[in-house]
Amino acid sequence: MSDNARTLRLPAVHTLLSAAECQPLLAQYGHEQTVAALRSVLADLRSTMLAAVGADAAADAAPAAVLAALAERLAAGNASRLRPVYNLTGTVLHTNLGRALLPDEAVQSVAEALRWPMNLEWDIESGERGDRDNLVEEQLRELTGAEAVTIVNNNAAAVLLMLNTLANGREVIVSRGELVEIGGAFRIPDVMARAGATLCEVGSTNRTHLKDYAAAVQDNTALLMKVHCSNYAITGFTSTVELDQLVPLARARKVPVAVDLGSGTLIDLERFGLPHETTARETIEGGADLVTFSGDKLLGGPQCGVIAGRADLIAAIKKNPLKRALRVGKLTLAALEPVLALYRAPDLLPERLTTLRLLTRPASSMKALAESLLEPVQAWVGSGYSVRAEEMMSQIGSGALPVDRLPSYGLAVRPAAGLRGDPLGVLQRRLRGLPRPVIGRVANDTLYLDLRCLEAGQRDGFADQLTP
Repeated sequence: MSDNARTLRLPAVHTLLSAAECQPLLAQYGHEQTVAALRSVLADLRSTMLAAVGADAAADAAPAAVLAALAERLAAGNASRLRPVYNLTGTVLHTNLGRALLPDEAVQSVAEALRWPMNLEWDIESGERGDRDNLVEEQLRELTGAEAVTIVNNNAAAVLLMLNTLANGREVIVSRGELVEIGGAFRIPDVMARAGATLCEVGSTNRTHLKDYAAAVQDNTALLMKVHCSNYAITGFTSTVELDQLVPLARARKVPVAVDLGSGTLIDLERFGLPHETTARETIEGGADLVTFSGDKLLGGPQCGVIAGRADLIAAIKKNPLKRALRVGKLTLAALEPVLALYRAPDLLPERLTTLRLLTRPASSMKALAESLLEPVQAWVGSGYSVRAEEMMSQIGSGALPVDRLPSYGLAVRPAAGLRGDPLGVLQRRLRGLPRPVIGRVANDTLYLDLRCLEAGQRDGFADQLTP
């Protein structure tokens, strides 16, 4: 058979479009998209037929086969790139996996904001234009003790806006031990430069003293700034200047103190058996004039950045033209408001706030879950691997308490001796290829599936997709 004969055996576009099997595709994806995808399928098939030598390529050109390929291509082209996954990394606030999971109250509030117009910047009582910050300011003032608050799209934006407003063209004094770099190459010196501020480094990497700050303050000093050491800790021969030491100097020199808390928390975590992390209220009550922190880390809410502190400084920040570029939308505020409301009943937070519930899970519950999943996981991975339920150590993540670890439990998967190639890499790809991808972590020639973030109610859904 000649090449042209093979090509002529392709079904016509109009014939395929009129087929009964194509009608649901047209109804779902529309005429224009379906036709474009169909032409693409036929072009690929034509290329395959022309390249075939002695093969019965005509069988692939049957209308049913073409329409099946069309349905697959349309589904793939319209599949969401943002997909739910199982986070079995052991990191609760995993930046790459979306950080904090929102409680049901926040999810329902966002759904309402998606369906209806909202009074985002409209004061219902007066009938006049309002300020979107007012939707959450009262709650945040109550929780932090600050005079005023404003919200932007993340903590990096909060730091940038604060510096650009208060220190553009002036100096900001920071200890060398606090010149942090966090994920995505976010460096305090770089942010300062972009904000128009000049960095004045004091002290050394491991030791900074109050006299270092005192010697650096001059007429062009705009701020004394402390930065939370996210993702690392300096130990050994060290010295840092705490807020209670720095504030009296700042007051005497009439220079504001700003603190970047990073992950930030609104409540003392020690009451729930977790390591202590300085709260926003402790920072404000300690004398800080401004504090910035994230909404989607320890706070347990949506991605945003909070700037809280003195009313006059917040007023100046809100007048900065950059504020409009960095402001949050209605969906963020719709999610944040109900999360903040949960903090009014702090004794109920471990069961209502998803982040805190995951952080405080007892290892015994994860052990029981691991033991129940041992058999189905072993069957799915096959005889080339061994699966054991083992103790593990989770972490909070996103720069919060980087040294402290949480006792956890999960499944440890190890390749059989002598298995060649990259068996753990192969297994990870299989896990990512599941209907709901599973993300674990590899260390010490072992794939660890930490079950801290897999709750009991999700067990069956996880196991059901493990078909050997």
